[in-house]
This record gives sequence, structure tokens and C-alpha cells, in this order.
Amino acid sequence: MYLQRAVEQTILKAENQTKVVLITGARQVGKSTTIKKLYPKYTYITLDDENFTTLAREDSTLFFRDIKYPVIIDEAQYAPQLFRAIKKIADADKTKGRFFLTGSQSYELMSNASESLAGRISIVEMSGLSLRELFHIEYQQPFIPDESYVRERSKFIQSYSDIWSVIHRGSMPELLDSNRDWEWFYRDYVRTYLERDIRQIINIKDEVKFRKFLTCLAARSGSLLVYQELANEVGVDIKTSQSWVSVIAASGLVRIIHTYQNNIIKRAIKTPKLFFMDTGLLCYLTGWSSPDVLKNGAMSGNIFETFVVSEILKSYSNAGKSTDGIYYYRDKDKKEIDLLIENGNTIHPIEIKKSGSVSKDWIKHFSILDKIPEKQVGRGAVICLTENRLPISDTVDALPIEYI
Repeated sequence: MYLQRAVEQTILKAENQTKVVLITGARQVGKSTTIKKLYPKYTYITLDDENFTTLAREDSTLFFRDIKYPVIIDEAQYAPQLFRAIKKIADADKTKGRFFLTGSQSYELMSNASESLAGRISIVEMSGLSLRELFHIEYQQPFIPDESYVRERSKFIQSYSDIWSVIHRGSMPELLDSNRDWEWFYRDYVRTYLERDIRQIINIKDEVKFRKFLTCLAARSGSLLVYQELANEVGVDIKTSQSWVSVIAASGLVRIIHTYQNNIIKRAIKTPKLFFMDTGLLCYLTGWSSPDVLKNGAMSGNIFETFVVSEILKSYSNAGKSTDGIYYYRDKDKKEIDLLIENGNTIHPIEIKKSGSVSKDWIKHFSILDKIPEKQVGRGAVICLTENRLPISDTVDALPIEYI
């Protein structure tokens, strides 16, 4: 059974904007299924088929000779030679939405797209299932804790039952089938990722070492990304550590959130934080075997924060909005704000807590933002497991996770 995806409206809008639409995202998030559901009558070609891939690489002109447009080309990164041919065909016809490209290696896709298709392409980022999708909530605006958003979002509130099971199960559409074994799925997922995606991008001489690196990275989700620490723990040099993180991020498995930098705030550090986009994969890599073990485990706080951050990021990408204005704050005195959402001239501070109770102590660092004279501090929020919206101060509410 097909579950309607929130990103569908963004794809449909992109179709009317440019001649080429590129849909990127990690493996198994539903790119192919969604695009075929939206456009069932379009020509569909997958470069998972070696015959098509060979032809595309050796003679891109012949590849397109007898194709009926519009066309969907799945896993387009396997044949970068196609991009120049697509540019030539797109330039010869003013029709919008002639080409739909999908792929799970956004690094390679983006480099080819930027070189060959600048000004001709719309890029749509697709993630795993969001809470809104899982619970069939028809609200598509990106999360921002101002009065307007909270008021509108409250009209669509429904309880998210058994949230730790949702966090543990993960966001991959295939796992909607309750008969699909969780451990088997992620074991095969990691194996496929290593064997197909990673080897396409970098030459890994020691696959066991890379797998250890992936696990060490998972153990740091929601924490500072210190490349030298990762390098030391796995036994590689810092350049390799940086290269491997960039490849993993380009594959859509993780997102890097940078610190908020401002000339007024001199003590802010520059070290970014890293978050896995799928908490099911995160739990598999770090060995949390069940929702109950996870809920009571040492990493539960970090994994809950990872889950909330990924849900906020999904709310933006599904709506076709940029996530460039999402940061976190930490200074040399270890004062930290989990997320900052910059909306124009306004900054909204956000804390994330797995607790069901509420404390004013959670927002004690929000006042740091008052030191920025050219910015207005908007309403803030603490996203937590409270059952109802509760005021913490005149400008900050505790919001149940249902408000994302």
C-alpha cells in the first residue's frame, strides 16, 4: 500500500519551474516509488539495469534517441555522461518537466548537475517518513515556534502513541510492513550501502575499518563532530576522517548543523554537530536492540534529540524550504542552545528534552541571544514529552513533540 508523501507537492511545483527535476536522498527513502506514483505514464528507466547503464556511459546520444518524453531516470549518478546530453536536449526545447532524475549519491549528482545543468534544474531533497506522514497529518508548513505556526499546527494535533517504538523502528518506508524484520533490514541496508554507494565514490581499502567509522559516527549523533577524535578512535588520519564524513553526509545518512556565528558573540565555538537522519539506522549501528532498551539507555537523550532535529529538517525539505537558517549555539563556556532557527531578522531558540516534566532551567541560556543588537529574538520552545503546551516564560513554551 502506498503512503502519500509530504514532498509530493514540492515535486509537482518543481515540475512547473524547470526542465529538469532532481530528487536526491538516502537509499530506500522512497524516491523511485514516489516519482512513479506521481507520474505513472512517464517513461521510466533505471540505471540499476546494466544494459541501460552501459549504453548511457558509452553513447548518451543513442541512449536518448528513441525515448518518449517526459522521462524518469532512476539512479542517474551511475552515468554522469548523461548530464551533458540532457543539457543539449533541454536547451532545444522550452518544455518544463521533461526530465526527472533520482539518485542516492547527492555528492556526485550535485557536482554534475551544477556543472552541466545550472539554471535548468530544480533540486528536491527527500528523506525517510516523517511523523506527519506516519500519522496522516495534512499540515505542510515548516516548523517554527512562533504564535502563527503554533496556532495553526494545534488544529492538526493528534497523539503520537508509543513514540519510542517509532524512534527505534526508524523512518524507512519498507519497515511499515510489521512483518519486515528490523535487524535484517538494517543489516542488509548497511551492507548494500558499503558495497554499492561507498565504493562508487571512494576507494575503501579496509571495509571493516569504514564500518567501525560508521558506528563511531553513530555513537556521536547529537554531539560535537570532532574529526580528530574519530580519526584516533578508528585508526585513520584526519583527512580520511573528514573525507569519510563528507561522503556519508552526501549520501543523505547524516546532516551537519553548524554553530551560529556572529561578530557580537565572540566566544561561540566553530565545531559543528552531526545528526543521523534515520534513528532506526542509528539504533542498529549503536546496538539498541528494542524500544525499551533504548528508552532507558545511556544514549536515549541524544537519540531523542537526533529524532527531533531530523523531524524539523524534514518539515523544511518536504515543504521545499531551505534548511540553511538552522543552527545550534555553543560557546567556550559550554553554554549551549540545541537549535536556532533564523527567520529573516528573527532568531527562535529551541531546546530538546526527553523529559515529560518542565523546568525553567532549560532555557537559562536563551538570554545570550539578547546580545545581538541587529537581530530580534522571537518566541522560543522546548520540545519535549509533555502532554500539553505549557508556558515556561512570557516568550517560551514547552511544546509536545506532536507540534513538529
